[in-house]
Amino acid sequence: MTPGEVVVSGVGHTRFGRLDGEGLESLVVEAVRAALADAAVPGGAVDAVFFGNFNAGMQPMAFGSSLALQADEGLLGVAATRVENACASGSAAVHQGIQAILAGAADTVLVVGAEKMTDSSPETVGRALLGADYDAAGTASRHGFAGLFAAVALEYQRRYGAIGDEMAWIAAKNHGNGLANPYAHLRRDLGFEFCRDVSDANPMVADPLRRTDCSPVSDGAAALVLQRGDLAARSLARIAGYSQSSDYLPAARRDPLAFEGTKAAVAQAFKMADRTLSDLAFAEVHDCFTIAELLVYEAIGLAGPGRAKDVVDAGITHKDGKLPVNPSGGLKSKGHPVGATGVSQHVLAALQLSGRAGDMQVPHAGVGLVHNMGGLAVANYATIMESV
Repeated sequence: MTPGEVVVSGVGHTRFGRLDGEGLESLVVEAVRAALADAAVPGGAVDAVFFGNFNAGMQPMAFGSSLALQADEGLLGVAATRVENACASGSAAVHQGIQAILAGAADTVLVVGAEKMTDSSPETVGRALLGADYDAAGTASRHGFAGLFAAVALEYQRRYGAIGDEMAWIAAKNHGNGLANPYAHLRRDLGFEFCRDVSDANPMVADPLRRTDCSPVSDGAAALVLQRGDLAARSLARIAGYSQSSDYLPAARRDPLAFEGTKAAVAQAFKMADRTLSDLAFAEVHDCFTIAELLVYEAIGLAGPGRAKDVVDAGITHKDGKLPVNPSGGLKSKGHPVGATGVSQHVLAALQLSGRAGDMQVPHAGVGLVHNMGGLAVANYATIMESV
């Protein structure tokens, strides 16, 4: 069986944001019910459940794999497994589902990713997220990875020159895109000047990263149904290629600007799909910070080292550009409930490829890339998805 025989047959997505009236269970149940209904698949037809969830002490409930069973009594008895790989936990769960089908172990798989983060203090969230870093694990922080990515931005500027305006353009682009996303946490078109200027409303979080350079702490869930293509009642998108590549965990063993793991994962996924960068109609990439999106431009081949600013200046990644990046608003605007993020990216890609993305829709969306990473480009996932 080839990856192209695995299809997305249904999707579900909660709103992302500060959801005070929701818990992890209610978010999972909402997303799962929506995905099963969208696929017209009863719970009893599901062979396996994979649950993407990071947690790391943000919630007392650390064993949520069976929460999906609360959505449909037909799911009782189905094998449910929690999958964790830092901020790439969602994509890790998606890829486990793909592999289960390709291995012949399942015909229909339910994948759900969820995180409930806003109940925890900034200190708890920051410490939890830093558990994904070799050097900072166990240290206290209100800002999590902001300080680590700020150091990356400073190194980029040291080598290649100032990028404050380029990061602001990325933030403004993604906020503008997020305005069209009904699921997004931050549905505010802030504009370039607001994102560029440091102010009381847009303070410096970790120099040179302003608040608008950082994705928000969010709650939310997303789910999708994967099936063998010949069994699916309908198909929203097919999986054409996928890959995971891991880099060294200690920062001292990595060039912080190279994103070697991302390069490898994307290249391998393109090879499996027999596609190239020029085939893409859009990409959903992991913009936890604007400097991350800038570096992804170089890692996927849009620009050479130090030349990502040319991509920004030319408007290539805007919604009406040659390659729209994060038409959903990305993590920057949509939000980043870490266990849900990778699943959400695949859901939004499937909506694009099936022409169901509403105001987010990219014209002629036939091939899309999903890129999700855990840590500072340590765990890297890439999926090439195609319309059916």
